[in-house]
Amino acid sequence: MSNSHQNILFVFPGQGSQYLGMGQDLCGEYATARRVYEQANDVLGFDLTGLCLNGPEEELNLTRFTQPALLTHHIACLEVFRELSGGKVTAAMAAGHSLGEYSALVAAGALSFESALQLVQRRGELMGEHGEGEMTAFPLDIDTIRPIAERFHCAVAGCNLPEQTVIGGSADDLEQVEAAVAEEFPRKRAVRLKTEGAFHTYYMVTAARHYRGILAAGDFAEPGIRVLSNFTGGFHENDADSIRSRLFFQLFHPVMWHANLQAALGEGIDAIYEFGGGIGPGEPEAKRPNLEGMIKKAMRGTDFEVSYYAAINRQTIEAATV
Repeated sequence: MSNSHQNILFVFPGQGSQYLGMGQDLCGEYATARRVYEQANDVLGFDLTGLCLNGPEEELNLTRFTQPALLTHHIACLEVFRELSGGKVTAAMAAGHSLGEYSALVAAGALSFESALQLVQRRGELMGEHGEGEMTAFPLDIDTIRPIAERFHCAVAGCNLPEQTVIGGSADDLEQVEAAVAEEFPRKRAVRLKTEGAFHTYYMVTAARHYRGILAAGDFAEPGIRVLSNFTGGFHENDADSIRSRLFFQLFHPVMWHANLQAALGEGIDAIYEFGGGIGPGEPEAKRPNLEGMIKKAMRGTDFEVSYYAAINRQTIEAATV
């Protein structure tokens, strides 16, 4: 752990980074993590701990369960990190990819863990209930893929990198987009994502309309640090109503993740810590960070010098706080 960093960004991944056994290593070692999971069980009204640790996996992958599960793992990792670092590593700003934006708001003090859990529980339920369609990631820039997608009634769902754009639409429409791209760009391989719907597109409008009232009743405070907005690509304003509106629009507009990273880099960040989730096979200790690849690609070829630290399981958290 280095105390030399002055401008730190905390980041939190979104759906797709969940896995069976998530949190098992932390809960087995740290009472702090167990308390976070126990609080989640109480707030949600079901045994989230058991679902995360024992499954069934197909249930964990349902949006209504995935979102509170990931939020809980994010915060468990963050709280253990804070405990082990003795509070010496503090962020100047926070960001999250899609669902992860709620964890960033918790880290910033704009939402309590309990309030965030209540929000994402309903968010996940509504997205699963009212959402339709699927999603595909293309290694193409937005100006290239957007007209092809729109030709087949699909929409941009996320701008992760200059040449990584996610598209959402019906399964049949996405097949036509994939075929058109394969014909025009035979070396560009599309990847169909495992989601319950075309998140962050017009397919989520009904869910967003139902969610608006839930957001209005949510208990928001002024964030203690700056938080990036997926919807605008820049920083949230400090007032609660503005944050609510950005979270409302986030549901059916593209996640501007690359713009978020560019905004943070433009503010001179010198270190990034990623909390929670994990990808790849194996037990928790074998998982890889979800956002690391995108973050490092975003910095490639730039003059920015930023240190990166994973804090996604017991081993990485302990390494990051030595």
